[in-house]
Amino acid sequence: MVHTEIIQRTLRVPLPAAEPGDGTAAVRRLDAALLSLGFALTADLRAHLEGLAPDAVLRTAVPLLAAVRGLVGADAEHNVYFADFPRNVPDTVEFWLECLVAAVTDPAHRDAVVLGPDGLDLLSLPSYGRLRHTYAELAAVRDAFVAGAKDRWTLLHRGGTPEEEARLLYTDLAGSTVPLSDADRDLLGRLAAQCPDHEPSAIPVRENRAVVNAARVLAGHPPVLDTVTDVLRLAQALSDGDPTLVAPARLRSFTRRERRLLLTALDGIVAADPGKLADVGRRVQGWKRLGEGLHPHEYPALGHARDVFAVARGDKRVRTLAARVEAAFGSGDVAAAVHLLAGAPGTLVRSLDRIMVAGGPAVTDLLVERLNAVGHRVSGRVLASAREQLANRSLPGSVRLFANETARGWTVPDTRPPLPEADTAAVTAALDALIADRLPDVDLLLVDPAVRDVAVPRSGRGAGKGTGVLPRGSVTAVEGERLRFFVHWVEGPDTTTDLDLSVMLLGEDFGPLGQVSWTNLKDTGAVHSGDLVEAPAPGGATEMIDLELAALDPGVRYVVPQVLVYSGDRFTFLPEAFFGYMSLDTAQEGMPFEPRTVRVRSDLEGESRVLVPLAFAKGEDGTWSARWMHLFLAADEQFNRVEETGVPGNLLARGVLSRRYLTVGDLVGMMAERGVRVREAGPLTEEEAEGLATGGLRVGYLGTELPEGLPDGVRAITLPTLASLLPDTGPEPGPVS
Repeated sequence: MVHTEIIQRTLRVPLPAAEPGDGTAAVRRLDAALLSLGFALTADLRAHLEGLAPDAVLRTAVPLLAAVRGLVGADAEHNVYFADFPRNVPDTVEFWLECLVAAVTDPAHRDAVVLGPDGLDLLSLPSYGRLRHTYAELAAVRDAFVAGAKDRWTLLHRGGTPEEEARLLYTDLAGSTVPLSDADRDLLGRLAAQCPDHEPSAIPVRENRAVVNAARVLAGHPPVLDTVTDVLRLAQALSDGDPTLVAPARLRSFTRRERRLLLTALDGIVAADPGKLADVGRRVQGWKRLGEGLHPHEYPALGHARDVFAVARGDKRVRTLAARVEAAFGSGDVAAAVHLLAGAPGTLVRSLDRIMVAGGPAVTDLLVERLNAVGHRVSGRVLASAREQLANRSLPGSVRLFANETARGWTVPDTRPPLPEADTAAVTAALDALIADRLPDVDLLLVDPAVRDVAVPRSGRGAGKGTGVLPRGSVTAVEGERLRFFVHWVEGPDTTTDLDLSVMLLGEDFGPLGQVSWTNLKDTGAVHSGDLVEAPAPGGATEMIDLELAALDPGVRYVVPQVLVYSGDRFTFLPEAFFGYMSLDTAQEGMPFEPRTVRVRSDLEGESRVLVPLAFAKGEDGTWSARWMHLFLAADEQFNRVEETGVPGNLLARGVLSRRYLTVGDLVGMMAERGVRVREAGPLTEEEAEGLATGGLRVGYLGTELPEGLPDGVRAITLPTLASLLPDTGPEPGPVS
């Protein structure tokens, strides 16, 4: 399983030791299979495989093909309700009438029709929502696929041994400067268990550290802990709970060794810095539950550890930094609040807006001075968030967009008083300097233009694994004349689950102009593949919506897809569920699902029941682009429909589409201002290649994927490692002259 995930996440193929031979013919067959899926081998990987025995190529090809098929969603048979989709889909009312007539004229099904107090239950009609043909029958009536010049091609690179690749991916995930998605955090835990003797040099994100610490403890190694909350996270991770501490875990019974280890760690942390007891008050209930399992009274020598639980019970009081800061704000002494917050630099940066509103111009110089002094200790993602927030303060008519730790999003009108432009500019310049100091130290930067509009990543939460998945706020140009959205799912063995794919069509002011869903199969230029109400294993179910962009109502400026749980299990409990879209030209035929046209395929994760994955916008020149949202809506336990979720979904789309995100292009601009030579990615000149070879020229590459033939010695940053572009800490400031 880890082997598959290495390929899917890195596009590197682990290569175990194998006997040499002539694998040319086997590689040709592998090439053909990969090309049908939109993948290709690099010359280096192809040459290596051709030098292996045919059976060795086969052993590599089988898991490789399985991995890339899963990456784009081609591992499922995407059988849709209407075999001719997107052609010959009937009008919604006519279709329901057809199903009703079929039911009442068939004696075997007549009694299945349910008439309730609210009228006819459409889902009770025997022919509604259940496939009427097999996948083979669907394939038999389809035209052959017409290849297009814009079809996706993804390169697969030569990797090291499976053990080397596992350690590399483990180091990458552990060293991430942003919180990981649920899937990546689970992968980190399995890699940590697989590499117990490999210790990453740094683990900046606390919840990731808890996962690694749990694996270390189970392997008999000491954990790395430096705050009391680290201990609470570790206890939850050891109990297979949530190391983010968002959801309280049912703590397991710890062994005596584990109890002593956790209590000894707590004792040492508090003994070294009693001020860290202040963190206990933020999670009192969690500490009470942990105290019940650790029995601290059995360890009289660990007095500092017992203080932790005394604070949680209220037997010992600790005045927190937050209380002192609130007292300073309450008394109107904003300068005192700034001095206090300088001891917690991350909180200082998170409080910039409040400080600037409360203190006005009088506090700006002090605030900039404190930022310059302690900002190097602030997480890169916090600096990026603050920089972005200030950039959006002056937007007229803007809304405030919020997303909690589970990626549940909502918006409110921005009623904050405006900030003086001069003060905003001064604080923004200080943040820019802190960010620029952390960027890669290279002389020449080769940039793939496609990466410039990718938002600087700040969290992987809410984002599923897959292909083409970008951070929230990222923009991607849409190539092709048609968009085809798809959702596929397989329900669990004990619950029938009905997911629904819907699309909102919005106008210039984000007002609704129409929708396509199971309740409205067709709109101008848009058509639904038909509602499926169950997805039994192993085949599951697939719903699609096809949009001919030029045929949409001219007033449509935004297209917002939603995936809704109508009934059954939430996304996180489904054995398999993913969303994505294809981009096709009008002339392209083929099956409803063609892997080479898939631009995005993202797993559906999360506890919510309504997902807004991305939104599409039409520019003034008529071209379309996609912007990632990764946001969930508040939802009912069942019967969610786009008619009810459309308005909040529209507001979220407005909040994301109207927001100025800090992008990779902004960081590239900062590097250029610092003197780095920036140019579009391409082959090195002879002079550049010589400088790289002699060590006189430091070269970096920045792109969505690793290109073929990148010379050794070039520092490459691509989507899987994009967070490393902005490290967690920066260089300490030099002496003030």
